[in-house]
Amino acid sequence: MTLLKGRVAVVTGGAQGLGLAIAETFVAHGAEVMLADLNLEAAEHEAQRLGAAACRCDVTDEDGMSALVDDTVRRFGALDIMVNNAGITRDKTMRKMTSEDFRTVLDVHVYGAWLGTRAAGAVMREQGRGSIITMSSIAGKVGNFGQTNYSAAKAGMVGLTKAAAKELAGSGVRVNAIQPGLIRTAMTEAMPQRAWDSKLAEIPMNRAGEPSEVASVALFLASDMSSYLTGTVMEVTGGRYM
Repeated sequence: MTLLKGRVAVVTGGAQGLGLAIAETFVAHGAEVMLADLNLEAAEHEAQRLGAAACRCDVTDEDGMSALVDDTVRRFGALDIMVNNAGITRDKTMRKMTSEDFRTVLDVHVYGAWLGTRAAGAVMREQGRGSIITMSSIAGKVGNFGQTNYSAAKAGMVGLTKAAAKELAGSGVRVNAIQPGLIRTAMTEAMPQRAWDSKLAEIPMNRAGEPSEVASVALFLASDMSSYLTGTVMEVTGGRYM
């Protein structure tokens, strides 16, 4: 369990859900982890449990994202892994969605991931190594009803990943994305049963995924096992939308 021994990782949105599952897996494999989240109290609670560090961070704040990376490097001496995981939803049909709903979701996902990639990439370029992982969604591939903002944002994150991968590859920095499908989290389990059953019926493996199964893919992308992968998008969907 030492695939990340000696590595330093930042996980945005790391106080809950998939971000927390990824942080737990990274710590279990020897990484020093900084949990960055808007909810500082929750981040500090989970960090204490994991033996990690925590800080409050708004991923749409340019200065804040730069400070997050700088503080991590000062504390641990390096930054080897950046996970752009923070996200929100503001679901409505286009007829009911406000401009603010649309822009806020794009800001958090696309602009936030760009700020994280840019700040981490600058450090990693100087180090000559690093892995940046951006959490997209299968919604970015197929689009979801009532999620024009979220689907557009998650598709944008794929384009960002591929373009950044081309810019950073020559410096030894890899940039990849993960597109989870239906994963069993507090957010998805709050869906009406009819909506859950409808999504489940689309999955050939006939079950929802677990957060740990997404975290295992992030571990693979963060580790040297994926040393020749960059610009890829890995679907973790149980075969949904093949």
